Amino acid sequence: MKGLSKDRLWSIAVLAPSIILIAVFVYGFIARSVYVSMTDWGNDPAQALAIDPIIRWVGLANYQELFSGFLQGRFRQELINTIFFTIFFILGCLGLGLGLALILDRNPKGEGLWRTIFLFPMSLSFIVTGTIWRWMLQPQGGLNQAPTLFGAQPSTFGWLSSSDAILKFDWNKLPLLTASVVGVVLIVMAVRAARSGDRIRTVVAAVCAAILIVWALFVGPNVKMLPAPELHGFNLALIGIIIAAVWQMSGYTMALYLAGLRGIPEELREAAKVDGANDLGLYRHVIFPLLAPISLSAMIVLGHISLKIFDLVYAMAGPDNIATSVPALNMYLTSFRQNQFSLGAAIGTILLILVAFVIVPYLASQFKQEDGHA
Repeated sequence: MKGLSKDRLWSIAVLAPSIILIAVFVYGFIARSVYVSMTDWGNDPAQALAIDPIIRWVGLANYQELFSGFLQGRFRQELINTIFFTIFFILGCLGLGLGLALILDRNPKGEGLWRTIFLFPMSLSFIVTGTIWRWMLQPQGGLNQAPTLFGAQPSTFGWLSSSDAILKFDWNKLPLLTASVVGVVLIVMAVRAARSGDRIRTVVAAVCAAILIVWALFVGPNVKMLPAPELHGFNLALIGIIIAAVWQMSGYTMALYLAGLRGIPEELREAAKVDGANDLGLYRHVIFPLLAPISLSAMIVLGHISLKIFDLVYAMAGPDNIATSVPALNMYLTSFRQNQFSLGAAIGTILLILVAFVIVPYLASQFKQEDGHA
C-alpha cells in the first residue's frame, strides 16, 4: 500500500485486534444497552426470560418512568444519595489526603512507615473495607462503644440503619434547582471569559445564563414532575459509608499530593520567603496553586469511583436498604432479581451519562493542552 511504511503497517496490525475487541465488547455493548433501555424487555414477566421474547420499542418511556413514575421513588432517592455521597466523598478524600501529605512533606521520623500505614487501606477491596466497617458500625460495634472509654454512655446512632434525613427538598423542584445551578455556573464562566478577553465565550455564556434565569423565574415554578410532593434528602445512614470510603481512598490522594509537594522546586519556596511570604502565604500563593492540577485529576478519579459505587454499599448495608442504596445497586437488582432488563439498562445509561459529564470535559481539556504544547 502506497503511503504506508512497514513500521506503520506493523503498528496497525498490532493495534487492530485491540481496537476491534474494544469496539465490539465495550462500545458495542454500550450501544446495545442504550437500545435495550428504549424497549419494553422485561416489563412483561412472561416475556422476560423467553427464548424468543417479544420486544417492543418504547422510546424514552423507561427514562420517564424513572424520573416521574409513581413506583420509582427509590431510584430518585438513589440519585440524591449519589450526589451527596460524591460531594462528601471527594471533599473528605481531598482534605484528609492533603493534610496527610503536608505532614509527611515535613519529613517526620519514620516517614516510610507512616506512608505505608496511610496507603495500606487502598490495597483492600471495597468488599473487605465494607465488611470491616460494617462490624465497627454495628449498634454494639466499636464506634458506638467508644464513648464508654471516657465514662460516657454508649451511642445509639444507627450508622447504617438510620432513616433520618436532612437537607430535604421536593423532587418537583429539581428542574428549578438544576436550572439555577447551571445558571450560576454560566455566570461564573461568563465573568472568567470576560476577564480573559474572550468576547464570544462571554456573550454565549451570558445569553444562556439569561435564558435559564428567565425560565427559572417564570416557567420553572410551574413545572411539576410528580402529581404530589416527594421529599428527598441526605440520609444520615450514608455517613458511615462515606467514612469507610474516605478511609480507603484518602491514601490515594495523599500519594498524589505528596508527589506534587516533592516536585515543587525548593528555589520557589526560597524565593517566596525572600519576598516576605510567611508559611501561610507560601502555601496559599505558591504551593496550593501548583497543586491545582493534581486536585483536578484526583477529583475526576474519585468522582468516577463514587458515581458507580456498588460493592462497598452492598457489603455494608445490604441490597435492600433504601436509605443507603445507589443507582448501580438498583440497576443490578432491577436487571437480575426483577428481570426488568430495559429498566435496568436505562439506569445503566443514566450512570454512563453522569460519568461522561465528569470525564469528557477533563479529557477535552487535556487534549486541548496537548495540542497547545504541540
